[in-house]
Amino acid sequence: MSRFTRRTLLQAAAAGALPAWSSARSQERLPIFDAHVHYSHDAVELVPPKQAAQILRQAGLRGAFVSSSDDEGTQRLLAEAPDLVVPELRPYRTRADVSGWVHENDIVRYLEQRLAKYRYAGIGEFHLYGADADLPVPQRMVALARERDLLLHAHSDVEAVERLFKTWPQARILWAHSGFERPAVVREMLRKHPQLWCDLAYRTDQASGNKVDAAWREAFTEFPDRFMVGTDTFTSERWHYIVPHADFSRGWLADLPPPLASAIAWRNAEAVLRSAWQKKA
Repeated sequence: MSRFTRRTLLQAAAAGALPAWSSARSQERLPIFDAHVHYSHDAVELVPPKQAAQILRQAGLRGAFVSSSDDEGTQRLLAEAPDLVVPELRPYRTRADVSGWVHENDIVRYLEQRLAKYRYAGIGEFHLYGADADLPVPQRMVALARERDLLLHAHSDVEAVERLFKTWPQARILWAHSGFERPAVVREMLRKHPQLWCDLAYRTDQASGNKVDAAWREAFTEFPDRFMVGTDTFTSERWHYIVPHADFSRGWLADLPPPLASAIAWRNAEAVLRSAWQKKA
């Protein structure tokens, strides 16, 4: 993914800079809109907001869809880089909420308090599977998103996505990691749901050696306006992969026709995520 090792990246980040080549080449590289970034409390401690904003810029990012556990990280990064950050509200106060949030009534109060205080483009990324989508807490979350016309960023299986659309047929859903599903299943879901988009965060099966997989190429070609790239900084250390991940994405995107490559790299995220944020201004 990069000629730099993890240790090199950590040392460079700790020194307040990343490899000079990434900055020098930033103007000639394909812009990237990273549709899956977390800036949680431990990441704020490891990579302070000013340094985090520098990483986003050195990666040549045009934008970043950011959430955090708790939400303070998102707000601090938004204040540091308002030109880059598109904020979404994650229903997690700490990482511990990932596994049990669907049963925690306090999550509803947390969401209501944050939504009353700040503006967002979406709610997520949240982990939701199967029939849990019909539980009272997720249902109230969807109702809050519906009241405010917010995107839903769902780390979910097919069943949960279907249940979300059943609850709110007009929902706009960004399917995290494309559900970790095979391209054929992803295409089937995209055909069925015009308001469904897919991020490719934490996936590498779409390409090997900078050559796009044939099944994924068919999916991208059929739905050129429905895919986005993303890093998924689900641990604080992964913040130091944002730069090499952007270049990894550029590598395989170069195997696609330029209009399709730019659509997946940044135009789709601009059209869906940035526009949702601008409507809240």
